[in-house]
Amino acid sequence: MNNKIKKILLKLKNKNINLSIAESCTGGMLAQHITSISGASKVFSFGVVTYSNQSKVKYLKVPRKIISINGAVSKECCHSMLTNLAKISKAKLNLVITGIAGPNGGTKQKPVGLVYIGIKKNKKIKINKYLFNNKERKSIRVNSVKKSLELIEEFI
Repeated sequence: MNNKIKKILLKLKNKNINLSIAESCTGGMLAQHITSISGASKVFSFGVVTYSNQSKVKYLKVPRKIISINGAVSKECCHSMLTNLAKISKAKLNLVITGIAGPNGGTKQKPVGLVYIGIKKNKKIKINKYLFNNKERKSIRVNSVKKSLELIEEFI
């Protein structure tokens, strides 16, 4: 994974694009991987872990109504997290992750392994919904990071 991240960081640097992220179910795993590469600070400007619903409301200004109606793991919450992160960070590229890593917390409608990853560059926004089959917590978190890196590459 480190080689992939090095390539991404180099592309971001060459295109003068800075990156900010907000993570929930990955608990900072994406930021940890990015910052494990020397020189990442040239492009990685901001990262926050908004693990609880309260932190999503307080720091990312997600309206409580979105969480109460749609849940924290929803396209609507992901979109709100993303647009507000972009306002706060002022980065050219913003990415957010929200999901259910398990082993608890899943329902029939929102099972363990459900993850939304949103990315925004300028006015272009993409939100992907994933349902990871391997229900192990670590696997869901690692797969979320891998999918995030793929989206970042796609948007550079």
